[in-house]
Amino acid sequence: MARTLRPPSILGRGVTLPATITNHLPKLPDVNEPDVFEEMTLLEHMEELRDRIIKSVIAVGIAFIAGAVMAGPMLKRLQVAAGAVAGFDIVSPTDPITLYFRVALYIAVGLALPVILWQLVGFLLPGLTHREKRFLILSMPFVILLFLLGAAYGFFFAAPRALQFLSSFMSDLYEWSPEGEETISFFLTLMLGLGLAFQLPVVMFILAKLGIVSPQRMRSWWRYAVVILLVVAAVVTPSTDPFNMMIVFVPLYLLYEAGILVSRLFARTPLVVGDRYDVAP
Repeated sequence: MARTLRPPSILGRGVTLPATITNHLPKLPDVNEPDVFEEMTLLEHMEELRDRIIKSVIAVGIAFIAGAVMAGPMLKRLQVAAGAVAGFDIVSPTDPITLYFRVALYIAVGLALPVILWQLVGFLLPGLTHREKRFLILSMPFVILLFLLGAAYGFFFAAPRALQFLSSFMSDLYEWSPEGEETISFFLTLMLGLGLAFQLPVVMFILAKLGIVSPQRMRSWWRYAVVILLVVAAVVTPSTDPFNMMIVFVPLYLLYEAGILVSRLFARTPLVVGDRYDVAP
């Protein structure tokens, strides 16, 4: 049945908005309301997924225009950070244009990331309960912020310091002339790896909130955490030297301590007790 919207009444006091508009403003789900799930067929799920993928691709395509403009200055910055005074070394004749558009694509994906995440969350929300929706929506800003902090740490500090160390290592025996593709991969590996590794406080908070691991138990496991974080640092770091591993390990261990502190302050009472939810996030 179609709904008819009445035009707003213009009185001496101004414009009055209909109640049907004000009641549909975005808000966090109320955990006290009953959960209502709309059944969809497999074809309807695939159509919705297709539409959201198309919207994400369009967002990347539009952002690619800005990426093409920013690719040149970005390559210059990478050249300075890598210490490639004479420019990047290339192997294939098509490397210059390939690297240019590759960097432009990475910039476009970064600029379109909010749209991509919005489409992903929009696809997942209909299948979640009100409590799960609330938990996901409230955690997204922290996930995005920590990922950006990790990627920025990799771009502005970890990768330049690592390349500076590598370029000066036994410089009397080697001629430092890094390849463009390897340098871009070096930056990208550190940025993505640190962006994901910086999610450690969020993961620890969720584990504590769900009652799986208590903050006290996390504190007692610090020796095992050091070993695990050293392994993660070795995986994230493209090179195998101890200097670059420490550049990655130190902030991860600080984030581990921060995760314990956050869990103690905000996850004192578990979210799940037995088979029922006890408190709202």
